[in-house]
Amino acid sequence: MTAPVSRPAPGWDFDVRDAALTYVGASRIDGPLVVVERVREVGYDEVVEIGDGAGRTRVGRVLEVSRDQAVIQVLEGTARLCNKTLRTRFLGESFRLPVSRSMLGRVFDGLGRAIDGGPAPLSEDRRDVNGLPVNPYARRYPREFIQTGLSSIDGMNALVRGQKLPIFSGNGLPHDRVAAQIVRQAKLLDADSGFSIVFAAMGVKHDIAQFFTRSFEQSGALGRVAMFLSLADAPSVERLLTPRVALTLAEHLAFDCGQHVLVLLTDMTNYCESLREVGTARGEIPGRKGYPGYLYSDLAAIYERAGRIEGSTGSITQIPVLTMPSDDISHPVPDLTGYITEGQIVFERDLSLRGMYPPIAGLPSLSRLMKDGVGEGFTRADHPSLASQLFACYAYVKRVRSLADVIGEAELGALDKLYLGFGEAFERRFIHQGEWEDRSIEQTLELGWDVLSLLPQEELHRMTAAQIEAHYRRGVSTQAESVAAGA
Repeated sequence: MTAPVSRPAPGWDFDVRDAALTYVGASRIDGPLVVVERVREVGYDEVVEIGDGAGRTRVGRVLEVSRDQAVIQVLEGTARLCNKTLRTRFLGESFRLPVSRSMLGRVFDGLGRAIDGGPAPLSEDRRDVNGLPVNPYARRYPREFIQTGLSSIDGMNALVRGQKLPIFSGNGLPHDRVAAQIVRQAKLLDADSGFSIVFAAMGVKHDIAQFFTRSFEQSGALGRVAMFLSLADAPSVERLLTPRVALTLAEHLAFDCGQHVLVLLTDMTNYCESLREVGTARGEIPGRKGYPGYLYSDLAAIYERAGRIEGSTGSITQIPVLTMPSDDISHPVPDLTGYITEGQIVFERDLSLRGMYPPIAGLPSLSRLMKDGVGEGFTRADHPSLASQLFACYAYVKRVRSLADVIGEAELGALDKLYLGFGEAFERRFIHQGEWEDRSIEQTLELGWDVLSLLPQEELHRMTAAQIEAHYRRGVSTQAESVAAGA
């Protein structure tokens, strides 16, 4: 370092190379936080370079500024940092990411640094990872269907361009496999539109990260995917920037390059745990279950970066994945997520224990914007009615199963036994599918009609006569009635 030309106060150095003040020493190191005293002209969220006595440099950002001190969040951990030898340089700007379309097909760490052995992306366009506020008047309503290849999503909880549709899972359930399958299979029905995927994983183990990378490489999907991996052994505070880094690239692809971008974030519960850890280290007053009181607004700042904007042909669609501790859907993370997003895909442990994949629960799952992306002109004219009828019939199956648990299946009427047969076929044929099975929307809708045809036409109250005439499989329900009568 160049010799200082001035020393305004003890503990300060002045670097003549770029006129950036370098502060020597810190008053306190507490977990991922460093407190530097007697600072001046330092702003909130400013990027900081932190040097240790061995000449290594780490990156941090300012979390809090008071009259004469700054609290710095060290994104690469504070291990082996010493209060006396620590050197801090404030760079005068927030964290920025170089963005480029060439980042597709690449793998980066949680801060956007290449970890696939390739060079750093070349770009003069450096974006603030916090994004820019969007005028609500400039937002366009989400429309048009995105096909995931999973019948339980496409048929009954369809994903729409510009939507936020989270996956609520639990520990031990196959949300990683489902997330990888969505990335491999997701596509637009309009082949002329550009489509790309930004995938961000927070707090994942090395074997899971390798599974994602290998899965995308083997399927050929990696060419349209940009991956950001914040591994479990990385400092937990790095996870607080990972979704913002991923969404910064997504905004460039969507609103500058005109791409339709699907952003998949997993696991948002790990993100919230890091937020709680930092809040505890700062001595903040905790809210529900120890999470900071601003958890809702912090999650909203991430989720609301999805959507469509007037004047741009592109869109950002989000699928956040989160695990519910003890399968508790009222836990603060899924609870607050549900208030911000437009529906949820809920995994059911009982389905998983019975060998169903994906174990997507038929009744708790919901896509509030599905009506705006399916039907005539998007998928098929009978799609909305078919989904509604499947929901209604499966809800009746749940009631019949509860009754059978009390009085026994043998005491059920013939119609109730038909519904039990429908429920089994719905789960085994419609919900259950192979991990590498990519179903088109036509295949999904035809499967829906196959299982509905196990019921008499008189039970299809939500279908029109024309739809029944065109799609109902006559003879299937008669056969099922004979089986039920014999039973």
